[in-house]
Amino acid sequence: MKETNKLKLDILELLEEDARRTPQLLSTMLNVPEEEVREAVAELEGDRVIVKYATVVNESKVNDEKVTALIEVQITPERGRGFEGIAERIYLYPQVKSVFLMSGAYDLLVEVDGLSLKEVASFVSDKLSPIESVLSTKTHFILKKYKQNGIIFEEHEEDRRLMISP
Repeated sequence: MKETNKLKLDILELLEEDARRTPQLLSTMLNVPEEEVREAVAELEGDRVIVKYATVVNESKVNDEKVTALIEVQITPERGRGFEGIAERIYLYPQVKSVFLMSGAYDLLVEVDGLSLKEVASFVSDKLSPIESVLSTKTHFILKKYKQNGIIFEEHEEDRRLMISP
């Protein structure tokens, strides 16, 4: 589905902002019949353009103990499969949240969740590093999330200083 029509692009944009928007609301917002919206959404889901409807959670308000790490992974690509086989092997672990093929100094960026620093460290040393094609890893622990998926987590204070002009 390389060519996506304007209606589908508009629907995607609105659902990315708020996945709870109903076909009825989308229909009103886009000024098109509701049935047309339903058909477009069904096609987007069928073509796996829309793969999931998700909620963004501010984990610091729910579970202060949870740890998220970003791991840079350098690998040797496999003959005939490139990075695909290794990426698949990595993303099948339940603690792996995301895997991205990157350009630059490393090949894969792996996002991992754990209950503690030790648990994430154990994943890296016991599961990730021993993979034959993995040359090196570099782990970065996320200390605080300020913004994710376009959503700012903390309300910021307004600047209350007096404006002084020369």
